[in-house]
Amino acid sequence: MRMYDLIYRKKTGGELDEDQIRAWIQGVTDGSVPPEQSSALLMAICWRGMSTAETLALTLAMRDSGARLDLSSVPGLKVDKHSTGGVGDKTTLILGPIVAACGVPCAMFSGRGLGHTGGTVDKFSAIPGLKVELAEAEFIRSLKETRFANSAQTAAIAPADRRLYALRDVTATVESIPLITASIMSKKLAGGAEALVLDVKCGSAAFMKSKEEAEALARSMVAVGKAHGMAIKALLTRMEEPLGWAIGNALEVMESVEILCGEHEDSVLAQLSFRLAAEMLVAGGGATSLAEGEAKVAGVIASGAALDTLKRFVALNGGDARALEDFTRLPQPIHEEVVTADRDGFVTAIDGRSLGLAAMELGAGRKDLSDPLDLGVGLRIHAPVGRFVKKNEPLLSVLSGGRFGPEPQTLASAFSLSPQAPPENPWLVGQIA
Repeated sequence: MRMYDLIYRKKTGGELDEDQIRAWIQGVTDGSVPPEQSSALLMAICWRGMSTAETLALTLAMRDSGARLDLSSVPGLKVDKHSTGGVGDKTTLILGPIVAACGVPCAMFSGRGLGHTGGTVDKFSAIPGLKVELAEAEFIRSLKETRFANSAQTAAIAPADRRLYALRDVTATVESIPLITASIMSKKLAGGAEALVLDVKCGSAAFMKSKEEAEALARSMVAVGKAHGMAIKALLTRMEEPLGWAIGNALEVMESVEILCGEHEDSVLAQLSFRLAAEMLVAGGGATSLAEGEAKVAGVIASGAALDTLKRFVALNGGDARALEDFTRLPQPIHEEVVTADRDGFVTAIDGRSLGLAAMELGAGRKDLSDPLDLGVGLRIHAPVGRFVKKNEPLLSVLSGGRFGPEPQTLASAFSLSPQAPPENPWLVGQIA
């Protein structure tokens, strides 16, 4: 089977069969397929697309390129969540303990941040001592003892995906629905979860800018999951401004703990996290309806069981659980400077991307995967969208360390102010099941 034939077939609009796709991915994994040929096929896929059958075959081939986690020894239906990400998105830290406290095992693999969006692994890294890359036995032990496990994706999981993504990154082939689908779903299937809830974001601060783009990606992932026999549902959510008041790793741990303590319950972050948790309970058999799931979520927040689950997960995996009660035990910034409004007005928009890039410059994120992080720095938003502020009132605080960052007052331009209050835009814009 020649790669030339696969490239030509896809370039001219043909469909690749499972054997052809598996042969390509095997060659990617063992290095027998030259990168220039894989790059050519990736570009042809971008141009011509893939059918659901092709996308499923690619997903399974990439899943099978490495290790697969066997969670059969853990009782219950294992559930997972995937978000397409965004500035301030710390929903995993909130919903994972909630779902586990409700009795459904929540098995999650997460990534590190790159660019203007943060990674869940980096947020967990802000908890002193917490081991963020768990061996298989440690992951299973955490699931059995706390019903919650979260780990960085290891090199053994879907190695073909990492090699293909490196090529996509330098060949302008990242933005392909079938390739994004296979990248995400191959790792989710390799992680052992049997049910999955997707949070596909759209808007100026999201990867998918329009609802139509987000819907196309969601439909593709749901189709692949269903074809594999997985219980799967996608929510389409709006991502225009940062999610929550915290941007930065230790800060986002603090905000997550506050929500688990019952604070900020009317915030979009809390509402989104609680809804995703309820959907996961339904998918995992822990609730027979969304209403029942939401009631159970509220119950474990009110009782403290959700926060207790997070503490037990942290302690079991070597972390300082006391830092979840005493935030001074988390990494701290050195300096704080407040950015103020230059006039009266309602906050009508916040440029999430520019604030994410500012946090990266401070050291909360990476330009390159080898960049070190300053886990204590970041941004604290004081004036969310809809808030009326007077001139010289605080918009946000810049919490910095020893690393040079942006000039603080220049960040005021990320906030749009108007004499009129903004319309209320629902955070949930659609769902696909």
